[in-house]
Amino acid sequence: MTMYWFQNRYLFSFFIFAAAIVVSQGVDLWLGSTIAVLLILQLSIVIIAFQCNSRMAYIVAILEALSFNFFFTTPRHSLQMFHLDDSINLVVFLVVAFTTSQLAERYRRQQDELKQAQLRNQILLSVSHDLRTPLAGIIGNLTTLKEYLFLLSDKEKYQLLDSATIESHRLHQYIENLLQATKLQHGAMVVRKSQESLINILNNVIDRFDISSELIVVTVEGAIDSVSVSRSLIEQAFFNVLDNALRYSPKGSFVEVVVRQETGFVVVDIHNDGQSPNAGESELMFKLFYSGDKTKNADSGSGLGLAVAKGVITAHEGFIECIEVKKGCLIRICLPLGS
Repeated sequence: MTMYWFQNRYLFSFFIFAAAIVVSQGVDLWLGSTIAVLLILQLSIVIIAFQCNSRMAYIVAILEALSFNFFFTTPRHSLQMFHLDDSINLVVFLVVAFTTSQLAERYRRQQDELKQAQLRNQILLSVSHDLRTPLAGIIGNLTTLKEYLFLLSDKEKYQLLDSATIESHRLHQYIENLLQATKLQHGAMVVRKSQESLINILNNVIDRFDISSELIVVTVEGAIDSVSVSRSLIEQAFFNVLDNALRYSPKGSFVEVVVRQETGFVVVDIHNDGQSPNAGESELMFKLFYSGDKTKNADSGSGLGLAVAKGVITAHEGFIECIEVKKGCLIRICLPLGS
């Protein structure tokens, strides 16, 4: 992933550099002003400094200084410079370019620190609210079991233990999402892939829903090849999407899962009969800490599930999106086939 983003920054910087040279050529032919040319080149440095990093801006600044000397000073198309004004302008250009790059780097660092501080505050608020509910359920059930151990029937004891177990699993899943969300924000998620059967992964995930698993109907269309994934991360992503689909479904309605294979991808469609999200919600539902306002049959949590699912799927070079349908909500997950 680091190399991927580096290559993108490199291509972006090259594009801005090339565009600045082309525009400068036009301005030079039109106005014949080296100052105007330097301002355009300086603007490209500012853009690269803010969008990429200071090192890339330094490299482009040096390339643009050489290009200015080669294309826009006398004698043209040489690296010689006869006029003192051109030399002074070029030195000032480099000083301003390097200073701008440093300021942009500092600004970007401060923005990152601000985002991390905001994320920590959101996590603290989320933890204080969402961990409290399952913890209260676990404590309440176990306390009741302890105090009335000899007065309760075996059936009542099993019900209390089952309720405590369900709340424990809910607490565990929430903590896992919280940890993965933090790793995603810090770029620390590690993906160790192996060849896996997506059908087996889905079956394991559905088994974790206990009684709710009866409400999930899986249809496999044709043969499905293996995929190269991190099994634990993909299980968590599917669990989050299915859990979200169940929460937003009308009570007792089914969640349909359709798995099929297309060119280069395995496609998994997860559809429920709840209310259809509008265009804005289709994008926002994958944002961290976003939680819709529509009626659900359980607590909505703090909007970690789908955000983590999107991060996991993206880390596997796949994609996840909400597809517009006439009724309900359809989440489509596409994962590349294993090589």
